[in-house]
Amino acid sequence: MFNPQFEKIGNILVHEGTLTQEQLEQALERQETTNEKLGKLLLSMGFLSEDDLVKAYAMQMGHRAIYDEELIKANSEDVKQLPEDFATTNMAIAVATTDSTIVVAMEDPEDLASIDTIEKITKLKVEVVVASDSAIKRAIEYHYSRIRQSGEVEDALSNIQVFAGDEDEEGEGVDLSSQRVSDEEAPFVKLVNLILQEAIKERSTDIHIEPQSHEVSVRVRIDGVLQKIMSPPLSSVSGLTTRVKILSNLNIAERRLPQDGRFTIKTGDREIDVRVSVLPTVFGEKIVMRLLDKGSFNMDLTGLGFAKKEINIFRRWITQPYGMVIISGPTGSGKSTTLYASLKEIKSEGTNITTVEDPVEYQLSGINQVQVKEKIGLTFGSTLRSILRQDPDILLIGEIRDEETADISIKFSLTGHLVFSTVHANDAPSTITRLIDIGVPPFLVGSSLNLVMAQRLVRTICPKCKMEYKPTDEELVRVKVPDEFKKNTFYRGKGCVECRQTGYRGRTGIFEILEVRQPIRKMIFENANQEEIREKAAALGMNSLREAGIQKLVEGVTTFEEILRSTVEDF
Repeated sequence: MFNPQFEKIGNILVHEGTLTQEQLEQALERQETTNEKLGKLLLSMGFLSEDDLVKAYAMQMGHRAIYDEELIKANSEDVKQLPEDFATTNMAIAVATTDSTIVVAMEDPEDLASIDTIEKITKLKVEVVVASDSAIKRAIEYHYSRIRQSGEVEDALSNIQVFAGDEDEEGEGVDLSSQRVSDEEAPFVKLVNLILQEAIKERSTDIHIEPQSHEVSVRVRIDGVLQKIMSPPLSSVSGLTTRVKILSNLNIAERRLPQDGRFTIKTGDREIDVRVSVLPTVFGEKIVMRLLDKGSFNMDLTGLGFAKKEINIFRRWITQPYGMVIISGPTGSGKSTTLYASLKEIKSEGTNITTVEDPVEYQLSGINQVQVKEKIGLTFGSTLRSILRQDPDILLIGEIRDEETADISIKFSLTGHLVFSTVHANDAPSTITRLIDIGVPPFLVGSSLNLVMAQRLVRTICPKCKMEYKPTDEELVRVKVPDEFKKNTFYRGKGCVECRQTGYRGRTGIFEILEVRQPIRKMIFENANQEEIREKAAALGMNSLREAGIQKLVEGVTTFEEILRSTVEDF
């Protein structure tokens, strides 16, 4: 009878079917020259995964194996039984406790010195479970960062005192400027700083501070989806709001009307522009902060997610001498990033490129960028009229939002200039009808447009926890996966520390590219509706956003859930 506790690790792996005899012999042969541990050698040779090795090692040692998912789900109160420095030094993390025992995940269950120390620290009997070195490291980072954060929030709030007052009562203004922060205000300063630090660390684009009936919900938008990071008590909402208003130079006494402001964060060599919006709600003022990294732009067209055919079409039109290229989509769909990448590709010493933006999101060398300032009269319209006298070759207009901006943009494109801009529309055909709806005559729209591209951003599967997935028949039908792809291998993320248990990390673009060729141009002149334009464009080879999403799904880049979340069904 096979007893793993009396066998070598290689024999256990072969017995379990994880490793072939030939692979084991190869590894043993190499071990003679390298003197590495067999387990690490097998991993480096790609013959097995960390989980396979942990399972075999646990069988050999007579302990239970534990993996990422269970480690991450451990209760923070149990984890806190061991100090962070001890856990990090000894590669051990507590995952469960009872009245008399503590379950500790360790890479080396024979580390008797560590086990003895744990029993002295906790006054509990240690039950060891086996985990991989990297899994323990990830769990330690995940849990102790949240324990530290929780402690900092509690510390920041410990000295807060709240005094209820009449909302409509006019009181005397209090000087709460950053130069004169009193002991009472200091906890709120620390709490706001903590929120900003956590948001920046998590690669967030937005921070939402939302007063609810019993707490304040702090959520950050990571890869396009909001995730909760902390929940201060409702009593902290007034102090949080006041601190953000001070930073944004807003009126701290006004709590009944919406306000907009901005401030800048400098951290290391990064400068982040923060756009602030304050909106009164029934439980207090909700704050949304948009984080814009003002550093140099390092994206190019090849990294945006274009398929080979798509990028060739796009490049052909952005190198034309005149005409308009319009990118459409909702807020946060990556329109500005695509435009910046386009300018970066076509800029040269021989061209004068000028942009008019609100706000300037990235700084590009060799390009003249103008920041719109409505309060002093520096609007899109007034700036564009001045740029006519600046001898431009290529012009980027941040957004076409009214008839005046649209009219000037189109006249630019009809007088020998290449114009890039964005429009808020659902897809490429509706972008054309949107321009006409703004007030631009169809003959001008048809004459000026070269290309219209709608885009969305879909989350990509986390590479650390990517796993094969068999979709249900319902999912295949809902997404309308073509028959030839239904037997493909699909993937999803299991959830790990790297992706905050979401299964996703990073985003990529999907695109609907409408080339304004002669048949489409003729339909625009005749004021055809968007459905007629869509049908004609599809007949000429345009792929819809849903079709572009299905392609990413088939390639194993994203998931069924993301396609359904980001695109609408083609009817």
